[in-house]
Amino acid sequence: MSALELSVLEIARRVRSGDLVALDVAQECLQAIKRAAPLNAFLHVSEAQVLETAARIDARRARGEPMGPLAGAPIAIKDALCTRDAPTTAGSKILTRSATGAGWRPPYDATAVERLRRADALIVGKTNLDEFAMGSSNENSAFGPVLNPWDRTRVAGGSSGGSAAAVAAGLVPGAIGSDTGGSIRQPAALCGVVGVKPTYGRVSRYGLIAFASSLDQVGPLTYDTRSAAQVLEVIAGHDPLDSTSSTAPVGKYVDACGRDVAGLRIGVPEEYFQEGLNPEVERNVREAIDLLTDRGCHIQSVSMPHTRYGVATYYILATAEAASNLARYDGVRFGLRDEPHAGGVTAMYGATRDAGFGPEVKRRILLGTYVLSAGYYEAYYKKAQKVRTLVKRDFDSVFGQVDVLIAPTSPTPAFRLGEKTDDPLSMYLADVFTLPTSLAGVCALSVPCRPTEAVGAEPSLPVGLQLMAPAFCEERLFSLAATWEQMAPKASRLGPPPQLALKGVSPN
Repeated sequence: MSALELSVLEIARRVRSGDLVALDVAQECLQAIKRAAPLNAFLHVSEAQVLETAARIDARRARGEPMGPLAGAPIAIKDALCTRDAPTTAGSKILTRSATGAGWRPPYDATAVERLRRADALIVGKTNLDEFAMGSSNENSAFGPVLNPWDRTRVAGGSSGGSAAAVAAGLVPGAIGSDTGGSIRQPAALCGVVGVKPTYGRVSRYGLIAFASSLDQVGPLTYDTRSAAQVLEVIAGHDPLDSTSSTAPVGKYVDACGRDVAGLRIGVPEEYFQEGLNPEVERNVREAIDLLTDRGCHIQSVSMPHTRYGVATYYILATAEAASNLARYDGVRFGLRDEPHAGGVTAMYGATRDAGFGPEVKRRILLGTYVLSAGYYEAYYKKAQKVRTLVKRDFDSVFGQVDVLIAPTSPTPAFRLGEKTDDPLSMYLADVFTLPTSLAGVCALSVPCRPTEAVGAEPSLPVGLQLMAPAFCEERLFSLAATWEQMAPKASRLGPPPQLALKGVSPN
């Protein structure tokens, strides 16, 4: 059996016991990434560093020294998180140096990356993403789209498409993404893996390149729920470098995966089963809900009336914050600089931003600037903040009645490359079921349920089951998701990820 068919937890267990050699795991991982280059999941691979780290882990084990909970497990990092030993581009030309085309190299690690290193994970490289995490398909990357491992004519989802595709393709057993409005959960659903958006403040944002600071969160993507729980345990917790990180104790997430869910009250929000939901997605999600009753879960319908305003509210608030956060990319301090022959520093600012930002980023900067401008602030930004409060009150209200909410993650399976690029509104609606939880700051998880049926030339495609819980109640998500995996393993995956992953992909 290939080591890459094993979960993060199982690789780490076998490396600690000596049943696996970390250096062998690293070499196998690097070879798989090279073979899968056509997927475009990685923007940078840290070959020398990962081999060196693996050799150190093996030497420590030989000396009988203790090792971390992720010892020898390959983990990929979304290229929106800073890494001191690898370039960080955020999928944008503006974070490259014009003379060499090389990405900007931060002088520090993001806190989540630093904690992974301390846990003895193998940081294998940086994954592709929509530019500055702005997108739902990974087609907005300055370095080309990520292809879905299940069907390379389809998107991998966004913005953490590279991380999701790398896990689904069996290139790595785990990856880190960021989720602003669904950017972990939606690609996890479209690629058939587990993806977790923790509670806002549960994981430090220090070193995450900011898109929308009141919404951005860092979280894991893995083959299985227990591994996601372990990775979250490692990266979660208070960080004095992030003033928004919570001091609330980190839960025993791995232990939660073994808990009985009998008696758990599960709410099914009516507003998540409306027009626009793919019939097969709805059927498969409702089937999963019905099956959970066999474990003693109590299912009840609930209403969250302000869900309908989620998309509009998000795209006012997120773009406003993006316009502010992206003002720092001006060609002066780091990254790209475009110096026209005339016009001085003002012309340099404009030329740099015009050359460095892609169309979607420019669109969002313009939208954000507009809603913050004099005469429009009250009508748009201030009103959106009030609606955000109403969305949060919906969650507060239903969580007084139920313990967990369950719904589709995405309204459709993976759509075709180019299908929505000329229709921004249609693209934005791909996140209609993930945006509300981000606005409310609560935690959510996507786990695979039964995939669609293959019909003629149309392949079977993953479907995501979204679980949502109150703030800092991630343990409920893990216990329910792990129970679902135990109940319906055949329904929750199309096949072993490595066999699935490289089907039809040729070596370089």
